[in-house]
Amino acid sequence: MTTTAPAPASVEVAAAAMSTARVGPLNRASAALVLAEIPTLPVFPADRHGEQWIRGAARILRWLGEHPGPGWQQRWTAAEGNRYEWIDPLCAREGLSPWAGKDALRRGLVGLLLCRAILPSYDFIRRYRPCALLSHTQQVVSPALFARLGREAQVMGLSGRQQGETLALIARVVLVTGKTVEQLAPDDLFEIRSYYLDARSHVPLGIYPAWDLLRTVGVLDIQVAMRTALRAGPRPTAELVDLYHVRSPVIRGVLIRYLDERRPGMDYGSFRALVTVLAGRFWADIEAHHPGIDTLALPFEVADAWKQRLMFTSRPSDQGRPRKRHLDLLTLVRAFYLDIQEWALDDAFWVPFAAPSPVRKGDTDGMAKLKRQVTAQIHQRIRERLPHLPVLVDTAETHLDTQTTLLATANTTPVGEVFDHAGRSYRRTLRVSHTLTARHHGTVATLVTDLTTGGLVDLTRAEDEAFWTWAIVETLRHTGVRIEELLELTHLALSTYRLPDTGQIVPLLQIVPSKNDEERLLLVSPELASVLATIITRLRDAHGTIPLVARYDGAERVTGPPLPHLFQRKIGHRHEVINVNTVQKLLKNLMARTGLRDAAGAPLRYTAHDFRRIFVTEAVAAGLPVHIAARVLGHHQLTTTQAYLAVFQDDLIRAYQAFLTRRRAVRPAEEYREPTDVEWDEFQQHFELRKVELGTCARPYGTGCKHEHACIRCPMLRVEPAQRRRLEQIIINLTARIDEARTNGWLGEVEGLQHSLTAAKTKLAGIDRTARAARSSTADLGIPTISTPHRE
Repeated sequence: MTTTAPAPASVEVAAAAMSTARVGPLNRASAALVLAEIPTLPVFPADRHGEQWIRGAARILRWLGEHPGPGWQQRWTAAEGNRYEWIDPLCAREGLSPWAGKDALRRGLVGLLLCRAILPSYDFIRRYRPCALLSHTQQVVSPALFARLGREAQVMGLSGRQQGETLALIARVVLVTGKTVEQLAPDDLFEIRSYYLDARSHVPLGIYPAWDLLRTVGVLDIQVAMRTALRAGPRPTAELVDLYHVRSPVIRGVLIRYLDERRPGMDYGSFRALVTVLAGRFWADIEAHHPGIDTLALPFEVADAWKQRLMFTSRPSDQGRPRKRHLDLLTLVRAFYLDIQEWALDDAFWVPFAAPSPVRKGDTDGMAKLKRQVTAQIHQRIRERLPHLPVLVDTAETHLDTQTTLLATANTTPVGEVFDHAGRSYRRTLRVSHTLTARHHGTVATLVTDLTTGGLVDLTRAEDEAFWTWAIVETLRHTGVRIEELLELTHLALSTYRLPDTGQIVPLLQIVPSKNDEERLLLVSPELASVLATIITRLRDAHGTIPLVARYDGAERVTGPPLPHLFQRKIGHRHEVINVNTVQKLLKNLMARTGLRDAAGAPLRYTAHDFRRIFVTEAVAAGLPVHIAARVLGHHQLTTTQAYLAVFQDDLIRAYQAFLTRRRAVRPAEEYREPTDVEWDEFQQHFELRKVELGTCARPYGTGCKHEHACIRCPMLRVEPAQRRRLEQIIINLTARIDEARTNGWLGEVEGLQHSLTAAKTKLAGIDRTARAARSSTADLGIPTISTPHRE
């Protein structure tokens, strides 16, 4: 069930309306009846303080009786009781002492609030700071359910401070609304959230746990978390168009109908951009400079002036800076006019609006040049970043090792003691502020004071960020997936396929539909398998399962079903999928730690998409055919993949296209058919022949051995860790042969042996890297097995 919150404005209006309409059960009771109700409260003191409750309440009721209104709530409003400035004047008027008199009035006010004669506002409670009142409320209103909420909070893993904040927030809602806990609704929590956002500019700490607790005990009949309920889904077309205040009702109707026709074939992000161009950049700009216009048949001078304005940004801060992609905007407007002209042939509705396009074909002739410029920029970006990838990987791994060791050392150090790590001194510290860690890790946070800087460091959070930075970098560089596909990976995406003849298990990773709505399978390399195993081990709970989390897609503005997402973190008491902004922040912090700079001396910046481009560039340079790389990346067109190739693209693409031409010329068309049993067996035999001396050959099916079976030099060789000793012997042997060749003057042999030695040392370093990444532990991935496909 999908639930959305009302817009902020509607929340405020609703809150104001409810605050005036709410009254307590004793609103119209007499003063004597109200005073008789106070001693029946479970928290009414039996000592002398009970008399103060009665006397204070009597004085307040007498004061309220002097104001107009049919009930106590209306008199409270007329007396501006929620402002809380009335206690001192009332105390002076009654001739009470400043201290004892105010204390009696406060006790009497507690009695009136608990028996529901008066319902305060959130502003009053925030000023009053009634700690005892909130505690008493939990004992007076629905005490059994409050006790159950406390037990559920412990099960949920909330700290003592978090439990208190959460139950106190529910008590505030009960006092203000006049409801019991059983009667609370989602709108009541939306209201208090809206108030505190306006008053404090941040959400109160207990709001999200309160929502989850009330859902757990069945008070809130809603299946989604509060964050999900607050998120607005895709907006209607008419509402999006009206954001740009199109004045002409005729053109507004045309835009809405046109966009409704285009919407089913577009993702929400692209559709939102199209609305911005047509309703905002195009027609709203036309109406702003030519009021009263209501026809798509624009005069030449109007169209020409609009195109001139479109070439420059309209924001004052940019000071008329040229717009980089103005040709894209022109293309969309031209397509708008051409679509209407074409649709008018089949649908009479469009006939009155078919008009000459203000964007002529010549206006968009620069698109080809623009595409070449963009491709060149992408190539240059890859050339700058590809050589620095090992530094980036090593930095992420080293930082994770450092933070893991530092956290382990701190956890074994008693609170208040000093310990040293990596040349710095730290003191284990107790939590000094619940706001520092409660939003992130609840009760498991480990805090230390850096004695060098004097700053307080949350080691749990630092280690968590270091781990996910490492996991994101490793997964991106080994898969080449898009950032949305990375965050959509789940435990269910892992599967295996067992070869029927050899029994060898081939691990596969399913990439769910993302940009092109087409799923695909990736072969999991040993390095990637180690990363995924480490992630799964970290996420598993005491029962060996990964928590189910619903992911919010910010582009489509929809929330998916609860799934065991791999890239999720624990934020307070709940688990949430890492979002795109967090990924970018972690990569930015990682680049700052590397200290890398570009050719201009500016700090080098990596994005998640840079890993995708680097992945395909390295794969094709190592011998992977371009059409196979396109399938791995999920590209429908080969030209899209070609634009990613930066280093060897010219000769590689020419050679591949020539190969396609020759192959198509010699192979008959009937060969493009379903494979026979013999061909299928030949395909499987390819995987059976992958086993070599040092490990496994990852050469794609149907490709020749590029290095003529000189496996030690081949980047497609996946060395098994068990063959480390054999690889060390090969390195020793190669070193001895190089010395022999130099002694005998075989300089040509020296060069060839040196290439082999360099490759062998690189593979040895790769084995060591994989061993460190495994963290000296193994994990059962728990992935299903795909059975052998049945052939008719």
